[in-house]
Amino acid sequence: MPALRLGDDIDDYCIKCKRVTNHSILAIVDGEPVKVRCRSCYNEGPYRRCVIPPSKRELQKAALLKQLLEQAPAPPPPAAGPEPAGKALPKPARKAATKAAGRKKS
Repeated sequence: MPALRLGDDIDDYCIKCKRVTNHSILAIVDGEPVKVRCRSCYNEGPYRRCVIPPSKRELQKAALLKQLLEQAPAPPPPAAGPEPAGKALPKPARKAATKAAGRKKS
């Protein structure tokens, strides 16, 4: 890839247009563009590398979720007690139990 120069066109996300558009490079630092201008609306801003920034609503949701998780009590550790009583019988025992119950009814 050839070295970028001032005035070259690159694709980047435009905050005003809310889409990826062509941008002109206005400033370069260490071979990387740092400031660009949208060729559609002429808005100037930092080079975002086509990454769409999170919306204010997404940031609010993330902050609220973080706050709720910090306030929530920690779950208790699992008890190593006996197995639950409602556990089903193994298949052979189940078959024998149903056959015996069927014979008693007739």
